[in-house]
Amino acid sequence: MTPAYQFDGDKIEWNAIDDPSQSYPCKYEMAILGADTETGRLDLVVRWPPNSYCHFHRHVADTAILVLEGEQHIVEIHDDGTEGEHKVRPAGTYVMSKGGEAHMEYAGPDGATVFFALQGGDGPVFETLDTDMNVLNAATVADMARNATLGAD
Repeated sequence: MTPAYQFDGDKIEWNAIDDPSQSYPCKYEMAILGADTETGRLDLVVRWPPNSYCHFHRHVADTAILVLEGEQHIVEIHDDGTEGEHKVRPAGTYVMSKGGEAHMEYAGPDGATVFFALQGGDGPVFETLDTDMNVLNAATVADMARNATLGAD
């Protein structure tokens, strides 16, 4: 079967996010592919350089994930701040998950590019957290459509 679409990250307009204030290498790029405020649907692609993280967060919305390139690493973080399961998802991995799980997310040694489809209604699709699990920012589909770097606050 021939794919109907061939991914080419060089043709995407990326929004670079680099946060040296974090205790981990927080550097990634994000591109909003589609945002529908009526249905609460947000499609985006995130690209990380090797061994880099995005901000500590949780997906509030149900999320479908497809790893396009590299490896996506997920470390679950329990409510008490302790680490849980460490998942490694190589390119080609597809996962559907319910919202709610706080996690650290980062790229493997060759970087990573991951597609996310979030379905959140009119509420937040994800929340950025501090190390005490306090919500720093809750981003809705409308918020992300206006400012693709909002979830990085």
